[in-house]
Amino acid sequence: MPGTKGFVIAGFVGRMPMSMLGIGIVLLISTLTGSYATAGAISATVAIAFAVAAPLSGRLVDRFGQARVLVPLVFLHGAALIAMMLFAEYEAPIWTLFASGVVVGGAATSLGSMVRARWSHLLGGSAQLHTAFSFESVADEVIFVAGPALVTGLTTMVNLYAGLIVALVCTVIGTVAFALQRRTEPPARPAMAEAGSPIMIPGVALLSCVFLAMGAVFGSVDLITVAFAEDNGAKAASGLLLGAFAGGSMVSGLWYGLRQWRISLRHRFVRGLGVFAIGLTPILVIADTKVMAVGLFFAGLAISPTIITGYALIERLVPAHLMTEGMSWISTAVGFGVALGAWAGGRLTDSFGASNAYAFSIVSALLAVAIGVGGSTWLRTPETDAPGAHSAAT
Repeated sequence: MPGTKGFVIAGFVGRMPMSMLGIGIVLLISTLTGSYATAGAISATVAIAFAVAAPLSGRLVDRFGQARVLVPLVFLHGAALIAMMLFAEYEAPIWTLFASGVVVGGAATSLGSMVRARWSHLLGGSAQLHTAFSFESVADEVIFVAGPALVTGLTTMVNLYAGLIVALVCTVIGTVAFALQRRTEPPARPAMAEAGSPIMIPGVALLSCVFLAMGAVFGSVDLITVAFAEDNGAKAASGLLLGAFAGGSMVSGLWYGLRQWRISLRHRFVRGLGVFAIGLTPILVIADTKVMAVGLFFAGLAISPTIITGYALIERLVPAHLMTEGMSWISTAVGFGVALGAWAGGRLTDSFGASNAYAFSIVSALLAVAIGVGGSTWLRTPETDAPGAHSAAT
């Protein structure tokens, strides 16, 4: 469609660091301090700050437009990340790393939500939106395949700070280029965006709780896998292991997006959660690095279908004038979950070893299933569950 290529490419580059920042910080801090607990705590601080700020920045975008909000935030984020690296280099007090981490996370933008909001603005109510959301999920997984391997290789083989520097450059260039594409930008609605909040919608609240638990899986697996690889004498392979996790999701995203589904979004979401929990279980008993790569690939197969369906449900549940904030709540939930997972994963890894710490990831996945199944009636929408309703809406 006219104008879409530019924001798709810019959005892809701008959100590349979402798979690089956390593991880059873990690699940097764990190397300098020798503690995965400290590294996990700082990474969690960044994630919590992002989670708190994402709905606020989403609301500002709905009121004032994407360009006016994104540009100042991305430069503040870049300055804070530079400060964090300087504090680490010159062995500043540990609290300075936490303080700069708050700004790094708070000024980070949920660019994936902004991209999806543009697609929703262009294709809302059409069957093509399923394909667009599936495409963006596959793009996310390409990022999660390439990003961890890239930042790990740069950090371990080039320079301890190289991975975070590349992440910084991608963030600034991609976000500014995205903001400059005004043709496809959703219109700002200052007056309408002031009323209400999407989190008060029961279905949005339920989805946020589910993605909180899924985020805990992502955050814990990221950190524990780095320690698992180091325990097996292959720390440089940790990025490839995490890439395998995302690779399974990328493959399933392509398959899922190419199909036309007859069952409702609600049922697809619940089934995806169940497959996710089942697929994750075998990693608890794997001790070999190569076998772990295979296990993580299969564990990742349910991620994209679940996330695609979650965003599609948000698009159906939230009014258009609150769409960016509504989608940001998924980012917020995942961010809080990643913070919890990184913190718990670090503590459990230091106390019980990496292989045993994976139990936390599996329990978090089971919790996501329990929440999703227990509240699935709140995800019922006329467009998805009534026979013929989707065709009429289209």
